[in-house]
Amino acid sequence: MLEAVIVDDEIKALQSLSWELTNLSDEVDIIASFTDAREALEYLEHNTPDCLFLDIEMPAMDGFQFIKNLKNKNFPVVITTAYNQYALQALKNEAIDYLLKPIDTDDLEVTIAKIKKYNAKSLTVERLEKILLNFNSESHSKKITINTDGKLVFLNSDDILYAESDGNYSTIFLKDGQKILLTKKLKEVNALLPESSFFRIHNSYIINLNKIKEFLKTDGYVVLESNDKIPVSRQKKSDFLDML
Repeated sequence: MLEAVIVDDEIKALQSLSWELTNLSDEVDIIASFTDAREALEYLEHNTPDCLFLDIEMPAMDGFQFIKNLKNKNFPVVITTAYNQYALQALKNEAIDYLLKPIDTDDLEVTIAKIKKYNAKSLTVERLEKILLNFNSESHSKKITINTDGKLVFLNSDDILYAESDGNYSTIFLKDGQKILLTKKLKEVNALLPESSFFRIHNSYIINLNKIKEFLKTDGYVVLESNDKIPVSRQKKSDFLDML
């Protein structure tokens, strides 16, 4: 069953599309419809339908502005409008399809088929991602799986020097000089790293214990093989010495 949301400021157009979708197939369920774009945005912030049918010509906020304001974009968007000049712009905004009003039943059938194909592909990608992420927890895995920037990165733990916190973000520093920015807090990064070789030495830092070159007791710093100086917090100092 495809769960659909419709956004159109014209109540008659909204009702017409709802009727077309409902009568086209028993596999389509209209879970919500809106004539107010802002109410629709609020709803979609907390709900993820299988598809969104979106009008372009709306007061206060047009359809393309609506797409830009969408925080949750994990579903295909179908543009509906009476004006064909928006076709190219719809594609640039990553709409899966473009329907001209009055909407033709045959065109709508093709669109539904596209939505099903899109969602099936997304589901396959999601399953593969879960398999790869779970692989990290398997005992035979020697790599750490990092989900960042729309891709999965596989790292050998020995290639990691340290990780640094920046509020809700973290950066992993590699021995070859590369940096990987993550939208994760340092606590979440710590959970990904093997406890036997990584230690949270400070609220803002996790280090690879195998990469320590020196420990400056008086200054309260460790020096890594890369010559990076990482502070040791007073609260962590005793536990850190126990680890060594």
